[in-house]
This record gives sequence, structure tokens and C-alpha cells, in this order.
Amino acid sequence: MHSCWVIYNGSLTSDKFKDQAELLKEAAERAGVRTELKKNYEVMMNLDTNLENRPDFVVFLDKDILLATFLKNAGIPVFNDPDVIETCDNKAKQYLELSKQGIQMPETIIAPKVYPNFTIKDSGYYEQVLERLGLPMIIKEGHGSFGMKVYLIETEEQFFEKTDELRGVDYVFQKFIATSRGRDIRVNIVGGEIVAAMYRHSETDFRANITNGGVATVIELTERQKMLAIQAAHAVGAEFAGVDLLFGANEEPLVCEVNAAAHIRNIYNVTGINVADAMIAYILRKLS
Repeated sequence: MHSCWVIYNGSLTSDKFKDQAELLKEAAERAGVRTELKKNYEVMMNLDTNLENRPDFVVFLDKDILLATFLKNAGIPVFNDPDVIETCDNKAKQYLELSKQGIQMPETIIAPKVYPNFTIKDSGYYEQVLERLGLPMIIKEGHGSFGMKVYLIETEEQFFEKTDELRGVDYVFQKFIATSRGRDIRVNIVGGEIVAAMYRHSETDFRANITNGGVATVIELTERQKMLAIQAAHAVGAEFAGVDLLFGANEEPLVCEVNAAAHIRNIYNVTGINVADAMIAYILRKLS
């Protein structure tokens, strides 16, 4: 019998993180895998001792990249790989990878590194960004989930306030896709195959995330949407991915972002498809 750990972050108080882990645990147990839920701090990263009671594999639902790397270095298969988690956790780094693979996405400019106690406000750089992307535009911090730390910038005053506030932070400037305001598609991919998809929309927010008040329905993807979502997951190396697609001109899809630890409760509620079962089945096929 295989054994696995499902790891989530123990410092986060929202029930959604434990719920995600429990969905994976239940799926693994249905497949005959002996499974333990573990908070990230319950695995001590002591570099002077061997890891005891090691599992056959780990489903890693956190962004504790150091722990994921520690487990990988111990010879344990980790899903997703920590390099993938790290790439997807930093949107600036993610967009570099997507761009390298020619993935269609909104025009994106990665902000230069500016140290917190310094500024490039009078260099003319920000004026170039405004001229290139226009207003409104999107500013996204490198690290953020559930639509958080994504800002719709509508005036020059907001623009300069936000760039000043984000000194010392990785972030990107992105062209605002007005045709996709308040609507997007979430596509869950496992091992290069689409498992489930839902259309999300909001009447009150430029973001469609359910966490921010959006609602979701089942959607039948076009061939172009399917192809782009799979290509995006492949571009960042993700075996498990939640790919968010926007609606560009003439409804042509654009990649908004790729999530390496996408939550699966909402898509389960909407579609009736439990992505966790597909994730566990994929791992067992890969390990066999």
C-alpha cells in the first residue's frame, strides 16, 4: 500500500485550506493510499537528522517552498515540484516563463527592482509605462492569491501612489483587458489533461474570483481555450494547475495566470467533478 502526506499551511486560519487538504486525503484513501494530513510546521526541517516515517509521495498544497525543497532533497516525490510552486508563486517570474513559451497573455511589463528607501519617480520610467499601457491598467504584486494584491489603476494619481507604495516589492504592470472585466474562466488541469472548468463572473468587481463575490457556472470550453490552458500549464511545468483565462478581443482567450496550488472546492461545487480524484490517480500512474 502506498503512503502519502498532504501538506497545507498551519498558520492560516481560514477553513478553506484544511478543506482543500481533506479533499485530497479523502481521494487518496478512496484509492487505497494510507494518508496523513500535515501542517507545514509539523514536518521539522532538521538538516542534521534523517526524515522519519517518510511517505511514498507528498501532495503539497502550500507555498512553503523551503519545506517542499527539503522533502524533494530527501528523495520524496513532491507534487507539484517546488520549482513549479516557486515559479507560480511569483507572478513576475511566472510571466517570464509564459512569455518565453509564447503564451498569449495581456501585455505585461515587469517592474524594476526599487529598494524601499529609494525611488526612480523622476527618472521618466513610469511615464513610459503609462504611455505604453494607458489607463486603466492592472498592477499585480508578485505574491498574492484569490485576487488579492491585484489593483485596477484608473488615474495617474492612483498609479504614482501605488508605485510609490510598492517600493521593495516584486510586481508587474499589465494592460487592462476591458472585454474581460468581471469575468474569466478557471480550468483545472492534471497531467496535461483538462479535468474541469467553470465560468466566473462578477457584477460588482473587475475580478471574477468567487472569494471576491463572483459566481460560477459550468462552461463548455472552445478548442482554443483548451489548447491555451494546457500550453500555459506546460509552460510553467505544472502537473497540477488552475489556469485562469481572460476574454480578449473577439473572445480570444488570454492567460491571466497559472495557479500551482489551485483550490478545488468551488469547482467541485459547480461542476460536480472532484479534481482530487484525478490528481491522486495521476500520481499513482506516475509512480507505478
